[in-house]
Amino acid sequence: MAAEAGCFALTLALFIAFVQSLVPFVATRRRDPLIVAFVRQAAMAQFLFIALAFACLTYTFVTSDFSLQIVAANSHTLKPLLYKVSGVWGNHEGSMLLWVLILALFGAAVALFGTNLPDRLQTNVLGVHGMIGLGFLIFIVATSNPFTRLVDPPADGNGLNPILQDPGLAIHPPFLYLGYVGFSMAFSFSVAALIDGKVDAAWARWVRPWVLAAWCFLTIGITLGSAWAYYTLGWGGWWFWDPVENASFMPWLAGTALLHSALVVERRNALISWTILLGIVTFSLSLIGTFLVRSGVLTSVHSFAQDPARGTFILALILISTGGAFTLFAIRAPVLKHGAPFAPISRESSLTLNNLLLTTAAATVFLGTFYPLVVDMMGNDKISVGPPYYNRTFVPIMVPLLIVMAIGPVLKWKRDDLRTALGRLKLAALASLLIAATVLTLTFGSGWLAAFFMAVAAWLVVGSLVVLIHRTRLGFAPLATSLRLARTTPLAFYGLVFAHAGMGVAVAGIAGMSTWATEKIEMLRPGQSLQLSGYDVRLRSVGNVPGPNYEAERGIFDISRKGRQFAQLYSERRFYPVRQQQTTAAGIRTNLASNLYVTLGDPDGKGAWAVRFYYHPFMPLVWIGALTMAFGGFVSLADRRLRVGAPQRSAASLVAVPAE
Repeated sequence: MAAEAGCFALTLALFIAFVQSLVPFVATRRRDPLIVAFVRQAAMAQFLFIALAFACLTYTFVTSDFSLQIVAANSHTLKPLLYKVSGVWGNHEGSMLLWVLILALFGAAVALFGTNLPDRLQTNVLGVHGMIGLGFLIFIVATSNPFTRLVDPPADGNGLNPILQDPGLAIHPPFLYLGYVGFSMAFSFSVAALIDGKVDAAWARWVRPWVLAAWCFLTIGITLGSAWAYYTLGWGGWWFWDPVENASFMPWLAGTALLHSALVVERRNALISWTILLGIVTFSLSLIGTFLVRSGVLTSVHSFAQDPARGTFILALILISTGGAFTLFAIRAPVLKHGAPFAPISRESSLTLNNLLLTTAAATVFLGTFYPLVVDMMGNDKISVGPPYYNRTFVPIMVPLLIVMAIGPVLKWKRDDLRTALGRLKLAALASLLIAATVLTLTFGSGWLAAFFMAVAAWLVVGSLVVLIHRTRLGFAPLATSLRLARTTPLAFYGLVFAHAGMGVAVAGIAGMSTWATEKIEMLRPGQSLQLSGYDVRLRSVGNVPGPNYEAERGIFDISRKGRQFAQLYSERRFYPVRQQQTTAAGIRTNLASNLYVTLGDPDGKGAWAVRFYYHPFMPLVWIGALTMAFGGFVSLADRRLRVGAPQRSAASLVAVPAE
């Protein structure tokens, strides 16, 4: 019964999405407030019915209703409740339902909290958003219906993929989709602005909170995915430039550029066309990443042959949505005003350079991700693009970006003097030189590359603090004055400081991990040990332990340093009988500055096991820095100026596009 209710709710949501995508443009022409209110109600109703469908699907997983094909293929009666729930989105059909649920959630949020928007703009935004939802709902109902019944249901299911049975991965996809799908609002606002023919500072103020929220969620999602790969896959890595990783990283880069570009539109009424284009591109990259990964095209071009209907539908959705938006942009963009002029040395110029570098970096990742696919489609040749390509292309692009990140916030709008601006960063420059000198001294001159990147990290962190010191005049004015300035400083400014400093912390983690990480693999019998980086790792014992839906061999390791034991780690080799798959659970000890990481490998049949031990200095800083960036975004989002929208626009500030 739950399945039928969910399928009916999904069908009703599809019908509502059709009405929502059609009526707003009637409302725009008639300017009828009742129709405007109807569109808002439609957006909220669409969310409610999709939420009902999602709740019904979740219920079938929790109750192990194996008469549903999706439940039989991705669940089992012995599976813990958490993984029964996460199994809802641990497959293609369920993940697409989660996708449209979050899409509808953002649409309902605009309808509910966007009362400060002009009626014409809000209805256009909801109309475009309804079209996106309509396309996805048709895709689900036609090719990926999660409520398909089985004629002969099994007694037990096939179980969820073992590597997906992890708490981190249970929450990773929802955060990732909140970011992916959240950028749909940037797309909807951009297309709506082109349809409406009006783009100004108020529009930028309205769109920024939605972009910022999506960026924060995507940052958290990427971080959780990196941490999950690190401790679950057992290979000690946190990023491998895999196509699935790149699929989420590309919209993050474009979304970061969009955030900064929208700020220029808001403050200086400049970069208008570029911001509109970025709004379209960012969500287009989300579409490409989400659907091509789920369709299997990134890993095998033959996935179209396995399911031609689904693959064709995916391509059609991408072509219609992005192609239509780009066509509209091509028609409207030539008549958009270019905005106020600014000098080469100014805050606007630094943000423009920021945009140029970020979009170039995104293009580099895009090329590395899809070039092997193109080569494979053109013939039988297969090539792979891995870390060496990105180290030689992506990293050199990001270095100047990291340097400019500290300079940009100290520059004035419209015009400034570079010598004066750099003078404000003397403390950051001194910290960078001290860090570089320290690293070179400790490595006897051999770690020059690590010294450089550690210096860049210090430049960013201290530079961010210098901006705050300059803002509050700390040390240059009475303490009471500095405290008053600190209280009156907008939260968005504090968010900038946190975000930029977080990037510096992450850079330090990446540099330290890449330079000084060590590893060792040895065959050990119980009682034997290995030594690495001053640590002694002794295999105490190996024994069998039962799990809720797996069998495991658990290795117990004693960790010592200078003859003193200070930790005991556990690593397991888990076997899942239902799936006939084996996974590894690593033992990790962290002090938030470094990680000790050990895994138990295969036995040799003679009483010894393969033991892999890693020492990862600075590794936790990668995730601490990334989460600090997301925290900075949420702090900015709490700024009242972003929550209440822009003040009433004056006629002089309006940038108009002639109506067609």
